[in-house]
Amino acid sequence: MGAVDGFLNYKRELPKSRDPKTRVEDYQEIYEPFSEDKKNEQAARCMDCGIPFCHSGCPLGNQIPDFNDAVYNKDWESAYSILNSTNNFPEFTGRICPAPCEGSCVLGINKDPVAIELIEKSIIEKAFELGLVKPEPPKHRTGKSVAVVGSGPAGLAAASQLNKAGHNVTVFERADKVGGLLRYGIPDFKLEKWTIDRRLEVLEAEGVVFKTNANVGGNISVDELKSNFDAILLCGGSTVPRDLPIPGRDLDGIYFAMDFLSQQNKRVSGNSDVMFNHKGEPLGLDLFATDKNVVVIGGGDTGSDCVGTSNRHKAKSITQIELLSKPSQSRTKTNPWPEWPMTLKTSSSHEEGCERDWAVLTKEFVGKNGKLTGLKIVDIKWGENGMEEIRGTDRIIPCDLALLAAGFVHPQKEGMIEQLELELDGRGNVVTNNYATNQKAVFSAGDMRRGQSLVVWAISEGREAAKAVDEFLMGSSTLPSKSKSFYELV
Repeated sequence: MGAVDGFLNYKRELPKSRDPKTRVEDYQEIYEPFSEDKKNEQAARCMDCGIPFCHSGCPLGNQIPDFNDAVYNKDWESAYSILNSTNNFPEFTGRICPAPCEGSCVLGINKDPVAIELIEKSIIEKAFELGLVKPEPPKHRTGKSVAVVGSGPAGLAAASQLNKAGHNVTVFERADKVGGLLRYGIPDFKLEKWTIDRRLEVLEAEGVVFKTNANVGGNISVDELKSNFDAILLCGGSTVPRDLPIPGRDLDGIYFAMDFLSQQNKRVSGNSDVMFNHKGEPLGLDLFATDKNVVVIGGGDTGSDCVGTSNRHKAKSITQIELLSKPSQSRTKTNPWPEWPMTLKTSSSHEEGCERDWAVLTKEFVGKNGKLTGLKIVDIKWGENGMEEIRGTDRIIPCDLALLAAGFVHPQKEGMIEQLELELDGRGNVVTNNYATNQKAVFSAGDMRRGQSLVVWAISEGREAAKAVDEFLMGSSTLPSKSKSFYELV
């Protein structure tokens, strides 16, 4: 390593964020510029630790110490080459990944871990600035064609890899624009959409074809894909949200989080087209949190995104509730390094203003004249027998807008999955063997196969599935394959 004592001389430092009172007035990313010298210092903190657990902590197997060393030495071209060899889209993971690599950083045993996510983002942005990111079409085409269904991170990564292998790749996206949840699920204040468009220009120049408003199993039949392509790779995601079927669920004012977030992303893009929910039903464009008592049910990242969006809508009040107990501030004995730290996390959205409550059960939606006015909730405690209500803690809190952010249960079965007669597991996800489904020449990857997960896992799935498809088409593959991560081995 370039600075063997860097971890002793420099403390972990991240870019400062814009003032919360200012940033809630727009939908731009929240962080201030970070100097190149500061980036070099943060890269210098990477230890020559012998066994870099960050490799296995990363679902992509990124060669983190190597690109850290290159950044420390200001060799941006080498840093980009190293990062690009394992990660197709570091501009996405460098912004929205929860960084399991940092949870496995050896320095994190007794100090703050290396700021790996920041360094990753810095590398790719510097690479674009220096013109290092440029289209590289394959020198030879195989004559084989692949249909990739779904343009989220799994589908885009698979398309990129399959195109590199020389296959003719067409990506089918049922929405009006490419990107999946990157575009219509993640708010712009976390991921501005020019980052997607910039990458799409590169992929298109390399030969990948994109078709939008293309609902396979709907306006495009599965037979059409079978007839026109040598292989089909399904990357449609886990799109059916987990509902909360309790009394009062039919009241007006209760929505799934993704419907709320997707509408706002469309507004930011200037698109006034009608938005549809996961069932294909029109939502209109009138879902706002303005002057409402908002309760977000679900304590994860999607719920946090609802909080940030509601702050920008100027909600009257915002409360986020979670069924599980409040996490501890630091690791417990049952959550040792290098496991992912199950500790309390405060997002930028929480910093902008929000009441948070844990170990709370929603028992009933309360309303008047068909409209939601409140939630009946109760405190709970967790024990050996599971969840138990705490007597005397029942109460009703005001709520005009309830946003269900309890995750997704499985992919949509109606349409494509049913028409292809795909085998599903007990959770409703597509069953595969080395990414191959029970139907010949049909493969699956991403959340549709493994269940709801992280963007970094989706990219990893897309890369691995592309290799499996390439092997099916050609008998062997030169596409890279990663070693199993720590989280796959334990």
